Amino acid sequence: MSNKVAIIASNGGLFDAYKVFNIATAAAATDKEVAIFFTFEGLNLIHKEAMHALPLPAGKEAMAEGFKQAKVPAIPELVEMAQDLGVKMIACQMTMDVMGLTKEAFIDGIEVGGAVTFLEFAKDAAPSLSF
Repeated sequence: MSNKVAIIASNGGLFDAYKVFNIATAAAATDKEVAIFFTFEGLNLIHKEAMHALPLPAGKEAMAEGFKQAKVPAIPELVEMAQDLGVKMIACQMTMDVMGLTKEAFIDGIEVGGAVTFLEFAKDAAPSLSF
C-alpha cells in the first residue's frame, strides 16, 4: 500500500478549499506523504489575496456563518496547518504563465512546476484525488 496521497486542486471556491485542505491535513497527520497540484482556479487556494475571499456556491452564503459557529479554521489557517504538516504544494507553471502570475503572488513555501513534476510524485500514490 502506498504511503502517498496525491491531490489535484483545479477549482477555486471555498467548498473546494475545505475539501482539499481537510483531506490533505488529515492524510499528513496520519503520516502520509501528501502533494497538492494547484492548477487553473485552484491556484486561488494558495494565492496571497484570493485565498481570503473564496466564493461560496450560489445560495450557500449562509454556510459561511456555519463554518464560524462550528469553529472550522479559515482557509489561511488550514494552509498554514498543511504546511506545518509537510504537505508539498505545487503551483502549475503553465497556468501561472497563461494567467500572468508570478511565484510572488502566492504564499511562501510553494514549489512551481508542471504536470510532469506532479505526475512524478503521483505515479505511486494511492489515493489520487481531484477537487
